[in-house]
Amino acid sequence: MAARGRDAPIGGQAVLEGVMMRGIRTWSVAVRAPTAAQLERAAREIPAGAIAVQTFPFTSALRRHRVLRLPLLRGVVALGGSLAIGLRALNISANAQIGGVEEGEALSGATWIGALVVSFVFAVGLFFVVPVGLVSLVKSQLHSSTLFWLVEGVLRTAIFLGYLVLLSRLRELRRVFEYHGAEHKTIACHEAGQELTPENAAGFSRLHPRCGTSFLLIVMIVAIFVFAPIGLPAWYWLLATRVLGVPLIAGISFEIVKFAARHRDRAAVRVLMAPGLALQRLTTREPDHTQLAVAIAALRAVLEIEAGDQRSAADLVGLEVVA
Repeated sequence: MAARGRDAPIGGQAVLEGVMMRGIRTWSVAVRAPTAAQLERAAREIPAGAIAVQTFPFTSALRRHRVLRLPLLRGVVALGGSLAIGLRALNISANAQIGGVEEGEALSGATWIGALVVSFVFAVGLFFVVPVGLVSLVKSQLHSSTLFWLVEGVLRTAIFLGYLVLLSRLRELRRVFEYHGAEHKTIACHEAGQELTPENAAGFSRLHPRCGTSFLLIVMIVAIFVFAPIGLPAWYWLLATRVLGVPLIAGISFEIVKFAARHRDRAAVRVLMAPGLALQRLTTREPDHTQLAVAIAALRAVLEIEAGDQRSAADLVGLEVVA
């Protein structure tokens, strides 16, 4: 297995039959065109199997407003920006498969904000409201606030792990996980300074230390300690703290990942990162060369625009958790 080099200012995300790659001022989506039968139904004129690439500029809010770069706050802002780009990329890839839009179209502002809100509500409900609600049913039997938050934290983490296991077993998501692996391998190939070819990229690991899967595991663990001092107030205060505490937990988790990225060569940091890397075995699969070619096309589209760009520290915030 080939070795990775230094981190590059590149992140990405798997989408439907494709990959999104993000640089410091540009992001692109490369999507494999549908099969000939699908093309006929959609009345499109893109050759079956061709790679369609779309590229978009963006400016992070962190670059425009200095106050947003404060610790804790910068993590929340960076994650929100990454989610917004990710949802737009998913929309583009979905429409590419069904022929629903012309090239260059993407979600309207109201639509992707709505999708972002729905996704956030689902995640908060499943991983924060449900655990505290279930443990509250047996609160009187626990007789200890310490035991309460410990059981809640273990249950939250178990729900998260179970959710990932369930997703990993869905046949419909297998190709998305393969493209996720292609994204990681392609970024690692670039970070190692090797030529971007499917043959070279195939030699790298499909696990990457900057993956969002690893970040989410840290969120689950940090939540245990953030909620510990709250104790056992009334049930409505318990629910309120679990919802209102999410931005704080995300901000702290982001700072932990940022610290780990700067000190990745330390043995203790590598040990702490190991569970997150292992978890990526559920959310990635080994890609074939055609999938690696799609990821490479997306990365090349970004590199062609950003080659030689001067970048500031503000430009790089957020890329720690989007590989």
